[in-house]
Amino acid sequence: MATLDIKNLHVSVETEAGPKPILHGVDLTVSDGEVHAIMGPNGSGKSTLAYAVAGHPKYTITDGSVTLDGVDILSMTVDERARAGLFLAMQYPVEVPGVSVANFLRTAKTAIDGEAPKLRTWVKDVNQAMGQVNLDASFGQRNVNEGFSGGEKKRHEIVQLELLNPAFAILDETDSGLDIDALRIVSDGVNRFSGQGDRGVLLITHYTRILRYIKPDKVHVFVGGRVAESGGAELADRLEAEGYDRYLKAGEVSAPAGAGN
Repeated sequence: MATLDIKNLHVSVETEAGPKPILHGVDLTVSDGEVHAIMGPNGSGKSTLAYAVAGHPKYTITDGSVTLDGVDILSMTVDERARAGLFLAMQYPVEVPGVSVANFLRTAKTAIDGEAPKLRTWVKDVNQAMGQVNLDASFGQRNVNEGFSGGEKKRHEIVQLELLNPAFAILDETDSGLDIDALRIVSDGVNRFSGQGDRGVLLITHYTRILRYIKPDKVHVFVGGRVAESGGAELADRLEAEGYDRYLKAGEVSAPAGAGN
């Protein structure tokens, strides 16, 4: 089971002028086996939602609740959230000099499972996961994301998703900076994960192109720090044709200046 339930979530970020509200009462439920896409313009708070749920210390939750399978995750540390089954693929994966991909992956797997994987089986699993995203096995000896292209960084995150196999994945603009071949490879990885049937996915994106490969069960329009409208996959097609202006012009919500992505 992998139901993520977000209720009345309010989030602010600390600035030199004091706390700045970014999210203004987000309500969202993603059940196990579902793929939900969040679409919205820059500055609407999409990435803030992802990082706040994952536990980034930059963001302060001032109201609301977030549960994973009925368990409150807001009281958990970041590592506890990961062990509870939450996974975040970052929009801009960071470089970790001095730490090899192989050591990083095995350390992460050990932390999640509470015991180190058997080495012979683990090497086979890692090589298979890398092969599925067209990464050569030699990538395991390179420092994490150091010197990787944008596409290689995103494919490496799919390797992490494959090996850690969390209950719920939040993918923050996984499609950004990908060419068409890398987009297909990354999408295939997400589909393998969600295809297990008991895994939930919250996919954050600006564009509909990734939704040609990953079919969402629901699409949510995110503007001004809240969900402005929800619908089926056809809503993404409408956004492609019409854009987001009508939500702002209609006065349904107003995007606060400086809101996060």
